[in-house]
Amino acid sequence: MMAAGDHDAPGVDGETGHHQHTSTPPGTAVTGGTASRAGRNLPAAIAVGLGLGALLLAALLFWRHLFVAIVAAAVAVSTMELHRTLGRAAGVRLALAPLLVGGQAMIWLSWPFGTVGVLASFALTVVACLLWRFRGGADGYLRDTSASVFVAAYVPLFASFAALLVLSPDGAARTIAFLLAVVCSDTGGYVAGVLFGRHPMAPSISPKKSWEGFAGSLLAGVAAGVGSFVFLLDGAWWQGAIFGAALVVTATTGDLIESLVKRDVGVKDMGSLLPGHGGIMDRMDSLLPSAVVSWLLLTVFLPLA
Repeated sequence: MMAAGDHDAPGVDGETGHHQHTSTPPGTAVTGGTASRAGRNLPAAIAVGLGLGALLLAALLFWRHLFVAIVAAAVAVSTMELHRTLGRAAGVRLALAPLLVGGQAMIWLSWPFGTVGVLASFALTVVACLLWRFRGGADGYLRDTSASVFVAAYVPLFASFAALLVLSPDGAARTIAFLLAVVCSDTGGYVAGVLFGRHPMAPSISPKKSWEGFAGSLLAGVAAGVGSFVFLLDGAWWQGAIFGAALVVTATTGDLIESLVKRDVGVKDMGSLLPGHGGIMDRMDSLLPSAVVSWLLLTVFLPLA
């Protein structure tokens, strides 16, 4: 369930659009009449987003454990995208094998063992990353191991909280509430940014993200949170408002974090697997920290018996 865009501001950096975190490399042609003003193929992006949304919704409604498999697959692909991008652009050598194996352990061990399985898997993955890099010697050891630990935390550890959400008795409703809030936040931000964006939020990080877009995200995200709590989770409307507002903040923060990473290494996208979106990691950025906060807030507001 992927959103249509960012909190982009017209007139900032010359154009508007979706997830344009860095400038187009010199000499790169922009072709075709279907691209948005940010250089994205908007029809393709919408089609891919709807297709992914339908897949996730079907998994949640008919076989919740398929959602865990989808999360695990997304984690593996995102890890490989980061490995390739950081290696080519910055010369960082991630501990790929420990990250792939440990990442799957974090997701799948959440199923029978809950948070204990996730935490144990993460700790062992970190140890394995530190040991795996021994064979490369001292040159760049701190850089490479730090990047590996960052990836282990930011991708599989954060994603495991989405798996923890869906495995609860009312997991389908909890996960839909999480996804709906993030998607509405991104979509509301995109629409408001395109129509009204004038004041850049973080010009040195993501020049097209505007405060007007953030306001649109806040309105849409809070509305989604209130609706989810009232109609899906049998919670209080004010809990839904807090939930929606919190996820708007985490979704925006996640997007800015990936913008910083991509600016640091000088790339526009982490991959090209999803037409109109970029890579899987380019769609995971706002979801990952939001999964953590969703699990925490839902555990506090609606504790399981």
